[in-house]
Amino acid sequence: MGNQSIVKKAASQRLSRILAYILLSVWALAVLFPFYWMVLTSLKSYSAYSSETVPQFITLAPTVQNYLDAFSLVPLADYFLNTVVFSLATTALMLIVTVLAAFGFSRLDFPGRDFAFTVFLALMMIPNELVVITNFVTITNLDLRNTFSGLILPSVTSVFYIYLLRENFSQIPDELYYAAKADGTSDMKYLLKVMIPICRPTIITITILKIIECWNSYIWPRLITDEQAYYLVSNGIQEIRENGFGRENIPAMMAAVVVISAPLIILFLIFRNKIMAGVARGGMKG
Repeated sequence: MGNQSIVKKAASQRLSRILAYILLSVWALAVLFPFYWMVLTSLKSYSAYSSETVPQFITLAPTVQNYLDAFSLVPLADYFLNTVVFSLATTALMLIVTVLAAFGFSRLDFPGRDFAFTVFLALMMIPNELVVITNFVTITNLDLRNTFSGLILPSVTSVFYIYLLRENFSQIPDELYYAAKADGTSDMKYLLKVMIPICRPTIITITILKIIECWNSYIWPRLITDEQAYYLVSNGIQEIRENGFGRENIPAMMAAVVVISAPLIILFLIFRNKIMAGVARGGMKG
């Protein structure tokens, strides 16, 4: 009877694993198929795509002409450069603000700290639409529309990232801080030499997520810029779809989307382990 029970348990576990693999495979296909279709369409010529009465899931005559058109018919390279500048500058400023704020809320002892942090967290309850309206009015009054400053300034802080990093900083033992202070270490030096190295996985995660957020930013750049010289890739794709070749030449449009999506996919694949480690560490206590 004991052996039969063990066999039944092992068979049940194998069946569970098989079902899990089947469900995960179906989910993976559902998620990855749009990307495959996007790349496939970008490799088809305009004539081949237009002549298809039934969608073809492979192409025997791939072409890179659509990618050449994506860069030659619209200033896609300029959109790329604008987005890189916007993403890097915003992320750098956000990291400075986030690290200093998280350090202050986790380590510095000042009157009303916990209450202030509670109020700060309450800001997460405000709908983004209301924040966008307030930021739009402020940036317009400061005459910062169609400028990189207007694009960057409203995005240099994040309540969630400050909360995440503050939780990481709080896990560092207080005794380490008191020992450093006893040795005459300043707060800034302790932050740079001790806290940041210990919490590097979370900081890397925040950096990558912020870059992805900036790269995909659409609503704010769409509101604050109406000059093509300040378009980001997300706005550029919309402009291509509405006014450029994208309304008719779907393969070229897909080529532009592939070019824009590739950096984020590559970034995630390279740093996926660090992202998972940072998120996991952010959820640990003690």
